Amino acid sequence: MAQRDPSRTEAATPKRRRKVRSEGNVPKSQELPKPITLLAGLVALQTSIPFLYQEMGSLMHWFFTEGMRFELTPAATYALFQRCLVSTALMVAPVLLTVAGAAYLTLRLQVGKLWAPKVFRPKLQVFNLVAGLKRILISKDTFIRLAKSALMAAAVAIGPYLVLRRAFGEVLPLAYQTPESIAAYILTTSADMFRYALVPMLLIGIADLLYTRWDYEENIKMTKHEVKDERKQAEGDPVIKSKQRQKMLAVMKQRMMQEVPKADVVVTNPTHLAVALRYDPKEAPAPIVVAKGAGALAERIRELARQHGVPIRENKPLARALYKSVDVGQTIPEDLYQAVAALLAQIYKIRPRRN
Repeated sequence: MAQRDPSRTEAATPKRRRKVRSEGNVPKSQELPKPITLLAGLVALQTSIPFLYQEMGSLMHWFFTEGMRFELTPAATYALFQRCLVSTALMVAPVLLTVAGAAYLTLRLQVGKLWAPKVFRPKLQVFNLVAGLKRILISKDTFIRLAKSALMAAAVAIGPYLVLRRAFGEVLPLAYQTPESIAAYILTTSADMFRYALVPMLLIGIADLLYTRWDYEENIKMTKHEVKDERKQAEGDPVIKSKQRQKMLAVMKQRMMQEVPKADVVVTNPTHLAVALRYDPKEAPAPIVVAKGAGALAERIRELARQHGVPIRENKPLARALYKSVDVGQTIPEDLYQAVAALLAQIYKIRPRRN
């Protein structure tokens, strides 16, 4: 028998469940629908007995009265065939529709809403004779299906046998009964046979449903490595995310450096920090931090400012406050308005505001 991979110890993740479900792999019992549909058919049959009795009585009455004088012409034969067909359909349709509805409902409750077109794709592995024989002869699932089929066959055979054995002594007295009594006895005995067979079949079906769901969960289990890989794919590989972050920072740094020549002033601390400010009433109601940096980046900002004639002013408290509280592209907070306004006023006395 095939053994499960012992390394698969982790419960399936939602992504794994969606994947196997999209392939048509769902937990469903093949045995449970059998007793359910039989039970539904029995209930439908018992419910429709009055209608069946009336319809069959009407047919029999016609056959033994008007049917005796029936002229066998093509038109009359067609009309008779049509009437018998409609009458048979009316008698059989309720039972068949009930059985079909019960089968659909049983399957739908097990599987839920599912559309898996991958099931219809041709699979070349099914033509592998060796693998097919191995799957049939030495597969654990084959022995389990065989055991379920044997139990179901025993349930179907033993139940009716017990009923017929009990009713054997009641057959001879039926010769003295009316046709209605004989029909009622046959129907009652048949119903008992169904009930005796349905109880063990239903128990087998429930047990098969529980086993199928357990076996399904075991088959879709994952290894710790698979769970880890899936988590990496969902959250992103740390190495790739680090590279993406570096690229993003490089792009932001490049854009930030392009804004330094357009700044009105660069506030420094004096060498560790540098914050470039620009004030344009048309752009924003308050000065905007267009660039900021520490260490080597601060030195690069100061170098660009000197190259493009942007004033550089040393103000340690203001530089620290701007660096900590304001991101690039944001306006300065209200509590720094006065300090920045005083600094810009000094600069505008020497250097007019840019248009």
